Amino acid sequence: MLRSEFEFDLPAERIAQRPAVPRDSSRLLVLPLEGPLLHTRFRALPSLLRAGDLLVLNDTRVVKARLLGHRAGGGQAEVFLLRPSHEVGLWEAFVRPGKRLRPGSHVHLDGSYAVEVVSMLDEGRRTVRAVGTSMDGLLRRFGHIPLPPYIARDADAKDARRYQTVFAKTGRSVAAPTAGLHFTPRVFEALAEKGVETAAIRLDVGPGTFKPVTADRVEDHRMDFEPYGISEETAAAVNKALASGRRVVAVGTTVTRTLEDQMARFGELRSGAYETDLFITPGYAFRAVSGLLTNFHLPGSTLIMLVSALAGRKRVLDAYREAVAREYRFYSYGDAMLVWKGK
Repeated sequence: MLRSEFEFDLPAERIAQRPAVPRDSSRLLVLPLEGPLLHTRFRALPSLLRAGDLLVLNDTRVVKARLLGHRAGGGQAEVFLLRPSHEVGLWEAFVRPGKRLRPGSHVHLDGSYAVEVVSMLDEGRRTVRAVGTSMDGLLRRFGHIPLPPYIARDADAKDARRYQTVFAKTGRSVAAPTAGLHFTPRVFEALAEKGVETAAIRLDVGPGTFKPVTADRVEDHRMDFEPYGISEETAAAVNKALASGRRVVAVGTTVTRTLEDQMARFGELRSGAYETDLFITPGYAFRAVSGLLTNFHLPGSTLIMLVSALAGRKRVLDAYREAVAREYRFYSYGDAMLVWKGK
Protein backbone atom coordinates (compact mmCIF):
# COMPACT_ATOMS: atom_id res chain seq x y z
CA MET A 1 0.00 0.00 0.00
CA LEU A 2 1.43 3.39 -1.01
CA ARG A 3 1.24 6.70 0.83
CA SER A 4 0.28 8.36 -2.46
CA GLU A 5 -3.01 6.43 -2.39
CA PHE A 6 -4.16 8.66 0.48
CA GLU A 7 -3.29 12.04 -1.02
CA PHE A 8 -5.80 14.70 -2.09
CA ASP A 9 -5.59 18.35 -3.11
CA LEU A 10 -6.19 20.74 -0.22
CA PRO A 11 -6.02 24.52 -0.82
CA ALA A 12 -4.26 26.35 2.01
CA GLU A 13 -7.30 28.54 2.63
CA ARG A 14 -9.27 25.46 3.77
CA ILE A 15 -7.04 25.06 6.85
CA ALA A 16 -8.90 26.58 9.81
CA GLN A 17 -6.94 29.22 11.70
CA ARG A 18 -9.67 29.96 14.27
CA PRO A 19 -12.37 27.74 15.80
CA ALA A 20 -16.07 27.99 15.15
CA VAL A 21 -18.11 30.03 17.64
CA PRO A 22 -19.96 28.50 19.38
CA ARG A 23 -18.25 25.13 19.38
CA ASP A 24 -21.27 23.15 18.22
CA SER A 25 -21.85 25.41 15.21
CA SER A 26 -19.09 23.51 13.37
CA ARG A 27 -20.27 21.80 10.22
CA LEU A 28 -20.72 18.03 10.28
CA LEU A 29 -20.40 15.80 7.23
CA VAL A 30 -22.03 12.39 7.69
CA LEU A 31 -20.67 9.46 5.68
CA PRO A 32 -23.40 6.79 5.95
CA LEU A 33 -23.08 3.08 5.28
CA GLU A 34 -24.61 3.74 1.87
CA GLY A 35 -26.33 6.54 0.03
CA PRO A 36 -25.47 10.23 -0.32
CA LEU A 37 -23.50 12.33 2.12
CA LEU A 38 -25.40 14.40 4.67
CA HIS A 39 -24.35 17.98 5.40
CA THR A 40 -25.45 19.40 8.74
CA ARG A 41 -24.14 21.06 11.93
CA PHE A 42 -22.49 19.40 14.89
CA ARG A 43 -25.33 20.36 17.20
CA ALA A 44 -27.48 17.90 15.21
CA LEU A 45 -25.37 14.95 16.42
CA PRO A 46 -27.95 13.62 18.91
CA SER A 47 -30.50 13.25 16.10
CA LEU A 48 -27.99 11.10 14.15
CA LEU A 49 -27.48 8.58 16.96
CA ARG A 50 -29.93 6.23 18.62
CA ALA A 51 -30.81 5.20 22.14
CA GLY A 52 -28.32 2.69 23.47
CA ASP A 53 -25.36 3.94 21.43
CA LEU A 54 -22.22 4.35 23.53
CA LEU A 55 -20.13 7.44 22.79
CA VAL A 56 -16.52 7.13 24.05
CA LEU A 57 -14.52 10.32 24.65
CA ASN A 58 -10.88 11.12 25.41
CA ASP A 59 -10.84 13.35 28.51
CA THR A 60 -7.13 14.17 28.43
CA ARG A 61 -6.04 17.75 29.13
CA VAL A 62 -3.63 19.73 26.93
CA VAL A 63 -0.68 21.17 28.85
CA LYS A 64 0.91 24.52 28.06
CA ALA A 65 3.93 22.71 26.69
CA ARG A 66 5.72 25.56 24.87
CA LEU A 67 8.29 27.57 26.82
CA LEU A 68 9.64 30.65 25.00
CA GLY A 69 12.83 32.30 26.17
CA HIS A 70 16.34 33.26 25.08
CA ARG A 71 19.83 31.82 25.00
CA ALA A 72 22.73 33.18 27.00
CA GLY A 73 23.86 35.17 23.95
CA GLY A 74 20.44 36.80 23.64
CA GLY A 75 18.96 34.86 20.71
CA GLN A 76 15.40 33.56 20.90
CA ALA A 77 14.89 29.96 21.95
CA GLU A 78 12.03 27.53 22.51
CA VAL A 79 11.49 24.35 24.50
CA PHE A 80 8.57 22.15 23.47
CA LEU A 81 8.02 19.62 26.24
CA LEU A 82 6.89 16.16 25.11
CA ARG A 83 6.61 13.96 28.19
CA PRO A 84 8.32 13.21 31.51
CA SER A 85 11.45 11.11 31.13
CA HIS A 86 11.98 7.82 32.93
CA GLU A 87 14.62 9.68 34.97
CA VAL A 88 13.10 11.64 37.84
CA GLY A 89 13.07 15.39 37.24
CA LEU A 90 13.82 15.17 33.52
CA TRP A 91 11.57 15.69 30.52
CA GLU A 92 11.89 14.84 26.84
CA ALA A 93 11.60 17.90 24.61
CA PHE A 94 12.24 19.46 21.24
CA VAL A 95 14.36 22.62 21.36
CA ARG A 96 15.03 25.46 18.92
CA PRO A 97 17.56 26.36 17.65
CA GLY A 98 18.65 22.75 17.94
CA LYS A 99 22.23 23.27 16.72
CA ARG A 100 22.93 25.84 19.43
CA LEU A 101 21.23 24.16 22.37
CA ARG A 102 23.65 21.41 23.32
CA PRO A 103 23.95 19.68 26.73
CA GLY A 104 24.74 22.29 29.38
CA SER A 105 22.94 25.08 27.50
CA HIS A 106 20.13 27.04 29.11
CA VAL A 107 16.94 28.60 27.81
CA HIS A 108 16.38 31.58 30.12
CA LEU A 109 12.76 32.49 30.84
CA ASP A 110 12.73 35.23 33.46
CA GLY A 111 15.06 36.07 36.32
CA SER A 112 16.42 32.84 37.80
CA TYR A 113 13.96 30.62 35.91
CA ALA A 114 15.35 28.56 33.05
CA VAL A 115 15.38 25.19 31.31
CA GLU A 116 18.68 23.32 31.13
CA VAL A 117 19.49 20.93 28.28
CA VAL A 118 20.84 17.74 29.86
CA SER A 119 21.43 15.22 27.07
CA MET A 120 20.84 14.42 23.40
CA LEU A 121 18.31 11.84 22.24
CA ASP A 122 17.39 10.53 18.80
CA GLU A 123 15.06 12.23 16.30
CA GLY A 124 16.19 15.69 17.44
CA ARG A 125 14.91 15.34 21.00
CA ARG A 126 16.66 16.37 24.20
CA THR A 127 16.27 15.65 27.89
CA VAL A 128 15.82 18.85 29.86
CA ARG A 129 15.22 19.92 33.45
CA ALA A 130 13.75 22.94 35.17
CA VAL A 131 15.91 25.54 36.91
CA GLY A 132 14.49 27.72 39.68
CA THR A 133 11.35 25.62 40.28
CA SER A 134 9.73 22.39 39.12
CA MET A 135 8.79 21.85 35.47
CA ASP A 136 5.13 22.04 36.43
CA GLY A 137 5.92 25.39 38.05
CA LEU A 138 7.53 26.64 34.84
CA LEU A 139 4.54 25.49 32.81
CA ARG A 140 2.08 27.27 35.07
CA ARG A 141 4.11 30.49 35.01
CA PHE A 142 5.48 30.61 31.45
CA GLY A 143 3.75 27.92 29.38
CA HIS A 144 1.95 28.55 26.08
CA ILE A 145 -0.68 26.34 24.47
CA PRO A 146 1.05 24.29 21.72
CA LEU A 147 -1.06 25.05 18.66
CA PRO A 148 -0.33 22.75 15.69
CA PRO A 149 2.28 23.96 13.18
CA TYR A 150 -0.32 24.48 10.43
CA ILE A 151 -2.04 27.22 12.47
CA ALA A 152 0.01 30.16 11.24
CA ARG A 153 -0.24 32.42 14.28
CA ASP A 154 0.80 32.58 17.91
CA ALA A 155 -1.53 31.19 20.56
CA ASP A 156 -3.53 33.82 22.42
CA ALA A 157 -5.58 33.87 25.62
CA LYS A 158 -8.66 32.47 23.86
CA ASP A 159 -6.72 29.39 22.73
CA ALA A 160 -5.98 28.43 26.35
CA ARG A 161 -9.70 27.73 26.69
CA ARG A 162 -10.72 26.84 23.15
CA TYR A 163 -7.93 24.33 22.40
CA GLN A 164 -9.29 22.25 25.27
CA THR A 165 -12.43 20.12 25.36
CA VAL A 166 -15.20 21.12 27.77
CA PHE A 167 -14.87 17.68 29.40
CA ALA A 168 -11.04 17.65 29.80
CA LYS A 169 -9.92 16.43 33.21
CA THR A 170 -6.25 15.54 33.65
CA GLY A 171 -3.37 14.37 31.48
CA ARG A 172 -0.27 15.60 29.71
CA SER A 173 -1.27 15.94 26.05
CA VAL A 174 0.69 18.20 23.73
CA ALA A 175 -2.17 18.28 21.22
CA ALA A 176 -5.91 18.30 21.69
CA PRO A 177 -8.13 15.31 20.89
CA THR A 178 -9.72 17.59 18.32
CA ALA A 179 -12.91 15.63 17.61
CA GLY A 180 -13.97 16.51 21.15
CA LEU A 181 -13.59 20.26 20.64
CA HIS A 182 -17.07 20.53 19.11
CA PHE A 183 -19.00 19.33 22.16
CA THR A 184 -20.99 21.72 24.37
CA PRO A 185 -23.13 21.18 27.48
CA ARG A 186 -26.30 21.47 25.38
CA VAL A 187 -25.09 18.70 23.05
CA PHE A 188 -24.44 16.44 26.04
CA GLU A 189 -27.90 17.26 27.43
CA ALA A 190 -29.53 16.35 24.11
CA LEU A 191 -27.51 13.11 23.92
CA ALA A 192 -28.68 12.12 27.41
CA GLU A 193 -32.30 12.88 26.49
CA LYS A 194 -31.91 10.68 23.41
CA GLY A 195 -30.64 7.79 25.54
CA VAL A 196 -27.08 7.88 24.21
CA GLU A 197 -24.57 6.77 26.84
CA THR A 198 -21.11 8.28 27.29
CA ALA A 199 -17.84 6.97 28.72
CA ALA A 200 -14.25 8.21 28.69
CA ILE A 201 -10.73 6.89 28.24
CA ARG A 202 -7.59 8.96 28.57
CA LEU A 203 -4.85 8.83 25.95
CA ASP A 204 -2.17 11.51 26.26
CA VAL A 205 -1.67 12.80 22.73
CA GLY A 206 2.00 13.06 21.81
CA PRO A 207 3.85 14.83 18.99
CA GLY A 208 3.50 11.69 16.89
CA THR A 209 0.02 12.91 15.96
CA PHE A 210 1.82 15.36 13.62
CA LYS A 211 4.51 12.89 12.51
CA PRO A 212 4.34 12.63 8.73
CA VAL A 213 4.45 9.36 6.85
CA THR A 214 7.74 9.69 4.97
CA ALA A 215 8.00 6.10 3.73
CA ASP A 216 6.57 5.40 0.30
CA ARG A 217 5.18 2.09 1.54
CA VAL A 218 2.64 2.59 4.31
CA GLU A 219 3.75 -0.65 5.97
CA ASP A 220 7.22 0.83 6.61
CA HIS A 221 5.88 3.61 8.87
CA ARG A 222 6.19 3.26 12.65
CA MET A 223 3.91 5.00 15.14
CA ASP A 224 5.19 6.55 18.36
CA PHE A 225 4.06 4.97 21.61
CA GLU A 226 1.41 6.94 23.52
CA PRO A 227 0.22 6.18 27.07
CA TYR A 228 -3.44 5.60 27.85
CA GLY A 229 -5.61 4.62 30.80
CA ILE A 230 -9.00 2.96 31.17
CA SER A 231 -11.20 3.08 34.26
CA GLU A 232 -13.19 0.13 35.56
CA GLU A 233 -16.40 2.01 34.71
CA THR A 234 -15.42 2.57 31.09
CA ALA A 235 -14.21 -1.01 30.62
CA ALA A 236 -17.51 -2.31 31.96
CA ALA A 237 -19.58 0.09 29.83
CA VAL A 238 -17.80 -0.79 26.58
CA ASN A 239 -17.80 -4.54 27.26
CA LYS A 240 -21.52 -4.43 28.07
CA ALA A 241 -22.31 -2.48 24.89
CA LEU A 242 -20.34 -4.90 22.72
CA ALA A 243 -21.86 -7.96 24.38
CA SER A 244 -25.38 -6.63 23.76
CA GLY A 245 -24.68 -5.69 20.14
CA ARG A 246 -25.00 -1.95 20.69
CA ARG A 247 -22.94 0.52 18.65
CA VAL A 248 -19.74 1.98 20.09
CA VAL A 249 -18.91 5.37 18.58
CA ALA A 250 -15.37 6.66 19.11
CA VAL A 251 -14.87 10.40 19.47
CA GLY A 252 -11.58 10.73 17.64
CA THR A 253 -8.77 8.57 16.37
CA THR A 254 -7.13 8.42 19.82
CA VAL A 255 -10.21 6.70 21.24
CA THR A 256 -10.35 4.37 18.24
CA ARG A 257 -6.74 3.27 18.70
CA THR A 258 -7.26 2.80 22.45
CA LEU A 259 -10.35 0.62 22.09
CA GLU A 260 -8.92 -1.43 19.26
CA ASP A 261 -5.60 -1.88 21.09
CA GLN A 262 -7.51 -3.35 24.03
CA MET A 263 -9.47 -5.72 21.80
CA ALA A 264 -6.26 -6.87 20.10
CA ARG A 265 -4.66 -7.56 23.49
CA PHE A 266 -7.50 -9.11 25.45
CA GLY A 267 -10.60 -9.47 23.27
CA GLU A 268 -12.30 -7.09 25.71
CA LEU A 269 -11.52 -3.91 27.66
CA ARG A 270 -9.61 -4.13 30.94
CA SER A 271 -8.97 -1.29 33.32
CA GLY A 272 -5.42 -0.09 33.89
CA ALA A 273 -2.54 1.88 32.36
CA TYR A 274 -1.08 0.90 29.01
CA GLU A 275 0.62 2.35 25.94
CA THR A 276 0.07 1.74 22.26
CA ASP A 277 1.73 2.21 18.90
CA LEU A 278 -1.16 0.63 16.99
CA PHE A 279 -1.18 1.73 13.34
CA ILE A 280 -4.59 1.16 11.73
CA THR A 281 -4.66 0.99 7.92
CA PRO A 282 -7.10 -0.42 5.34
CA GLY A 283 -7.54 -4.14 5.81
CA TYR A 284 -7.70 -3.84 9.60
CA ALA A 285 -10.62 -5.74 11.17
CA PHE A 286 -12.35 -3.48 13.70
CA ARG A 287 -13.60 -5.29 16.78
CA ALA A 288 -14.92 -2.46 18.95
CA VAL A 289 -15.71 0.65 16.91
CA SER A 290 -18.83 0.93 14.74
CA GLY A 291 -18.72 4.70 14.20
CA LEU A 292 -16.20 7.50 14.40
CA LEU A 293 -16.50 11.21 15.01
CA THR A 294 -13.38 12.90 13.67
CA ASN A 295 -12.04 16.07 12.10
CA PHE A 296 -10.68 16.33 8.56
CA HIS A 297 -7.05 15.19 8.39
CA LEU A 298 -3.87 15.86 6.45
CA PRO A 299 -3.32 14.23 3.05
CA GLY A 300 -1.23 11.08 3.36
CA SER A 301 -1.42 11.06 7.18
CA THR A 302 -1.83 8.11 9.53
CA LEU A 303 -5.16 9.62 10.58
CA ILE A 304 -6.76 9.60 7.13
CA MET A 305 -5.47 6.04 6.77
CA LEU A 306 -7.34 5.07 9.95
CA VAL A 307 -10.57 6.68 8.72
CA SER A 308 -10.12 4.90 5.39
CA ALA A 309 -9.70 1.59 7.20
CA LEU A 310 -13.08 2.08 8.86
CA ALA A 311 -15.13 3.36 5.92
CA GLY A 312 -13.17 2.49 2.77
CA ARG A 313 -10.42 4.48 1.08
CA LYS A 314 -12.37 5.52 -2.02
CA ARG A 315 -15.49 6.52 -0.07
CA VAL A 316 -13.42 8.59 2.36
CA LEU A 317 -11.38 10.35 -0.33
CA ASP A 318 -14.51 11.08 -2.35
CA ALA A 319 -16.06 12.60 0.79
CA TYR A 320 -12.93 14.66 1.41
CA ARG A 321 -13.02 16.02 -2.14
CA GLU A 322 -16.65 17.02 -1.70
CA ALA A 323 -15.76 18.66 1.62
CA VAL A 324 -13.08 20.71 -0.13
CA ALA A 325 -15.52 21.71 -2.87
CA ARG A 326 -18.13 22.74 -0.27
CA GLU A 327 -15.53 24.75 1.66
CA TYR A 328 -15.44 22.75 4.85
CA ARG A 329 -12.77 23.84 7.32
CA PHE A 330 -9.92 21.36 7.88
CA TYR A 331 -7.67 20.16 10.70
CA SER A 332 -7.66 20.89 14.44
CA TYR A 333 -9.94 23.94 14.50
CA GLY A 334 -11.96 22.75 11.53
CA ASP A 335 -15.22 20.91 10.97
CA ALA A 336 -16.13 17.29 11.72
CA MET A 337 -17.21 14.02 10.13
CA LEU A 338 -19.39 11.20 11.43
CA VAL A 339 -18.19 8.04 9.74
CA TRP A 340 -19.83 4.62 9.96
CA LYS A 341 -17.96 1.37 9.48
CA GLY A 342 -18.24 0.01 5.97
CA LYS A 343 -19.51 -3.47 5.18
